[in-house]
Amino acid sequence: MNRYRYLPLTEQDEKEMLQTIGVSNLDELFEDIPDSIKFKGDLKLQEALDETALVKEMSRLAQANTHVKEFPSFLGAGVYEHYIPSVVNHMLLRSEFFTAYTPYQPEISQGELQGIFEFQTMIAELTQMDLANSSMYDGPTALSEAAMMSAAETKKKTILVSKTVHPEARQVLKTNASGQSLTVIEIDEKDGQTSLEDLKAKYNDDTACVVVQYPNFLGEVEDLAAIEKIAHSEKKSLLVVSSNPLSLGVLKPPGAFGADVVVGDAQPFGIPMQLGGPHCGYFAVTKKLMRKVPGRLVGQTTDDQGQRGFVLTLQAREQHIRREKATSNICSNQALNALGASIAMSAIGKQGLKEMAMQNIQKANYAKRALEAAGIPVVTTGAFFNEFVIDVKRSVKEVNQELFEKGIIGGFDLARFYPEKEGHMLLAVTELRTKKEIDQLVASLGEVVA
Repeated sequence: MNRYRYLPLTEQDEKEMLQTIGVSNLDELFEDIPDSIKFKGDLKLQEALDETALVKEMSRLAQANTHVKEFPSFLGAGVYEHYIPSVVNHMLLRSEFFTAYTPYQPEISQGELQGIFEFQTMIAELTQMDLANSSMYDGPTALSEAAMMSAAETKKKTILVSKTVHPEARQVLKTNASGQSLTVIEIDEKDGQTSLEDLKAKYNDDTACVVVQYPNFLGEVEDLAAIEKIAHSEKKSLLVVSSNPLSLGVLKPPGAFGADVVVGDAQPFGIPMQLGGPHCGYFAVTKKLMRKVPGRLVGQTTDDQGQRGFVLTLQAREQHIRREKATSNICSNQALNALGASIAMSAIGKQGLKEMAMQNIQKANYAKRALEAAGIPVVTTGAFFNEFVIDVKRSVKEVNQELFEKGIIGGFDLARFYPEKEGHMLLAVTELRTKKEIDQLVASLGEVVA
């Protein structure tokens, strides 16, 4: 019987391989490694379990976690609990999609190419941009790639990024920028939005791009019209907007404000909340920047018999060009999650997407008004989508622990990234939260904060 149940080698396979290379056993194979550095004891591993016992153990470990199906969650900050149509998982588990990898002979994979093409089309329509690529790893890497592309396009070295952009996305941006000797300067936040005065003061001839988030990390809807005017005051600077794609079901899309690049994370569409991902970034641009887009573009065409077909149109992948000229390190895309997002958007439909976005706005505003009525200070004063900030007047960590004991997953502790916001909690209210759950949150916060 095979000693390694999940490996495709038998003891006979191993014996034959050793004979082929002219050694009699594994010790002889590794004889070049000095005995002094070889580990000869037993590894501290638990005894192997049979399948039944292993399933029980894994179930026990899984039950140690509390999940959003058990407790209502008001935690967002970049990853949200949204409605996922059942058809999404059913389609993704089809073997032709689930097992597919990068199509190195892409035109033979017409189904996968069509899935990518539909994703590109829907993202372009949502953002009101000319075109979108086949997807990126996640929202933060898409934002960073947009900034790198802007610097390459404009031949300028300074990136201005608002402090209202997701803090982890800014960290990714700074890491990538350091590798390309680019300077990242942060624009101050004022009353929950990008400070236009600080943006004007820091903008200069060396500005490659201005990067903002819409709605921003604090939940507020930025004044894109005013920001665009400043970003394009020197004609060669670009405006990069990171946006929650669900919010674009009701908000005026960044493309309508003159954005040059629109990026974000497609997680709100068909991708469940998962610790550490995987996610799916999107990347949309104007036609002028079409040939500078990282990753791939899938196009639609007809064959010699006039039948509709799909082709890999552009792929500026770094291994296909001289590496010293590359501005991107993206290789594979997130085709499976992009397909999941496409299926979710198709199943929900244009009208359904608007209704879903409206429910986010209406339920979040109901929660805000209820909290204010209960005497809990709400910091957010401007327009917001599905997140807003409250002041709990004490440690958010402690408040969240007490909420958890009442069966509620609380909001995000903003002091983690904004030390001056000690006691400020970012609450997310999506379409899945019921009136009863929101009322339960308000009542519990009233007890905890009072």
